[in-house]
Amino acid sequence: MLTTFFTTWRPRSTHFATRVATLAIVLLLLTGCSTLGNANNTNAEPEPDLSALAHAAAEQMMTSNPELARYSPMIAATFVSIDNLSQSSTLGRISSELMASALARQGMQVREVKMRDSMFIEENVGELILSRQVQRLSAQHNARSILMGTYAQGQDYVYVSARVVRAGDAMVLGTADFRLPLNNNTRSLLESQGGW
Repeated sequence: MLTTFFTTWRPRSTHFATRVATLAIVLLLLTGCSTLGNANNTNAEPEPDLSALAHAAAEQMMTSNPELARYSPMIAATFVSIDNLSQSSTLGRISSELMASALARQGMQVREVKMRDSMFIEENVGELILSRQVQRLSAQHNARSILMGTYAQGQDYVYVSARVVRAGDAMVLGTADFRLPLNNNTRSLLESQGGW
């Protein structure tokens, strides 16, 4: 029936036919744009980056305690596995580095301690916060606070908990937590478990 209509229908003027054709083209283009827009909206958002998460966590930590910078200088301990406080990984080491860098950008003075007698390579450093060595190390580096953290691997995420503690009495001054998607990149960072 539509075929019959189009074969028998004759526009009254070529101007009218041109307008109808133009309208049809515009409608087709709008439909195509709408489809493309919907395709872009269905794409998943990019997974959060470890660096971005660490910087957001540092900002959160400083916002929750604006006086935190008073406890400078700070030294950073490598983040450790919650299941074994004497064990870390590339993820633990880079998380600590990124958080220390992010806190420095937020106004915290961070003292670099990567040397032979530092807390990065001493044995059983993961248990440092529970021992008397905290006071010795903080005095040795003239630090008023220590950045510490733990991480735990779940099925879909790695959960990271960071805190800044006062060197004198291990009082928690600021905390921040975030989760990192457990993708191939994160698994690669976790695979290199080992000492400091």
